Amino acid sequence: MEKLVIEGGRRLHGRVSVNGAKNAALPIMAACILTHGISRIKGIPNITDVRLMVDLLRRLGLTVERLKDGTLELAVTSPGEVVAPNELVKEMRASICVLGPLLGRWGRAEVARPGGCVIGYRGIDLHLKGLEALGAKIIQDKGYIIAEGSDLFGRELHLAGSFGPTVLGTANVMMAACLAKGTTVIKSAACEPEIQDLAHFLNLAGAKITGIGTSCLVIEGVEELSGVEYEIIPDRIEVGSFMVASAITRGNILIENVRMEHLGATIEKLREIGVIVEEEEKGCRVKGTDELKATCIGTLPYPGFATDMQPQFTSLLSIAQGTSVITEKVFPDRATHIAELSRMGASITKEGPNIIIKGVQNLSGAEVTATDLRASASLILAGLVARGTTEIRGVHHLDRGYEHLEERLAQLGAKIKRVLDQPLLHMPKPVDMMT
Repeated sequence: MEKLVIEGGRRLHGRVSVNGAKNAALPIMAACILTHGISRIKGIPNITDVRLMVDLLRRLGLTVERLKDGTLELAVTSPGEVVAPNELVKEMRASICVLGPLLGRWGRAEVARPGGCVIGYRGIDLHLKGLEALGAKIIQDKGYIIAEGSDLFGRELHLAGSFGPTVLGTANVMMAACLAKGTTVIKSAACEPEIQDLAHFLNLAGAKITGIGTSCLVIEGVEELSGVEYEIIPDRIEVGSFMVASAITRGNILIENVRMEHLGATIEKLREIGVIVEEEEKGCRVKGTDELKATCIGTLPYPGFATDMQPQFTSLLSIAQGTSVITEKVFPDRATHIAELSRMGASITKEGPNIIIKGVQNLSGAEVTATDLRASASLILAGLVARGTTEIRGVHHLDRGYEHLEERLAQLGAKIKRVLDQPLLHMPKPVDMMT
C-alpha cells in the first residue's frame, strides 16, 4: 500500500494542463460496443477507472490498444459477448454503462450490479425503467441484471428521480435507443457536459440525436454505427480541483485545456468568496487571496454546482472567514471526508444534508484516510495549506480519477510525495456529526 506525505504551507504557482474527462471517457468507451470498425478516442486519461473499463471491454469482445500519443483504439472483434462479470464490475460504478450498448447491439446483456465510491445510495432503477420502456425484459438474479430485447422500439419516457436526472441512466438509455426502431424521446434527461460529449460522439458515429444539452433528448433509431476518431472534453472536476488548489494556497496557477462554459457554478462561487478567476488565451488563471469569505452552496445537477466539487470546497471553506453552509442535494450522505478534515482542525458539523463549516485560521497536519475519489482530493487540498505534515492513506481512490496528481502538484511547488505505507493505526469510523 502507498500513502501521500505533504508538507503544507507552500503557495502554488505555474501552469498545468488538464486531462480528458473521466466521466466522459468511460461512457464513450462503452459506446464503442455499438460501432462497426475502429474508433480512436483521444484525451482519455491513464487512470484506474479507465484501465478497469479496458479490462471489461476486452472481456466483452473488444480489442483495446493505447497508442503512443495516449489515444485509445477500440474495435469489436468477438461479436456477441454479453456477460460483464462481477469481478470487474464491482470495482467501478461506471461499468453499468455497458448495459445499454450491449442490449442495443446484441439484444441481451448480463451485467453484475456495479460498485464504486461509497458516497450514499445510488440506485439503478431509472436505468432499468428506461430500458424496459424501450421493450427490454429485465430480471435480476444472483447479483446480475439480465436484460433481453432483440427488437427495441422508441417511445417517450421520463428519467427524473428523487435527486434529479440520472446521468449514467441517461447514457444507457440513449445508447440503447440509437439502434432501436423508431424515435425515442427522453424527458428529464441529464444535461451534463459528459452526456453532451457522449451524444456528440454517437452522432459522429452515425446516430441521430437532437436536443443535446437540454433536458429533452430525441433519438431517431438507425441501422448501424461506425467507428470514428474523437477527442473527449477536458475534465471539469479536475479543473475545479486545481482551481481550489490555487485558491486554498493563495497561489497563482494558469490551468490549460479548459472549457469555461462547463464551470459556471464553480467559478461563480470562487469569485464570491474572494478568489480571482480570469480567462486567458491559453486557459484560465486562478489567484488566491489572503482573505476568503464564507458562502452558501447547494449542489445540484448540471448546470448547478457539481456534487463532485463539494468535498474540495468543504476544505477550502474550512479556512474562510465566517460560517459557510453546503447543502448536499444530490448525494446527501456524501460526508466521509468531514471526520477526516476535523482531525486536521477543521470545524465542521453535519445536520441532515447541510454541512456547516466554521472557518478556522489554520489547519494542522495529521494522519488521515481517504474513503472515496473526491474525498481524497479534499484531503490533499487541506494538506497543502495545513501547518506541518499530513499523511493520507487510501490513495488508491485518488488514482481512480486523477492521473499522477501528486507529481503535477509538485511541479506547481507543492512538497508532496508518494511513499510506501506502514500498517495503519487509524481507521475512519462513522461519526455522529449532529449538533
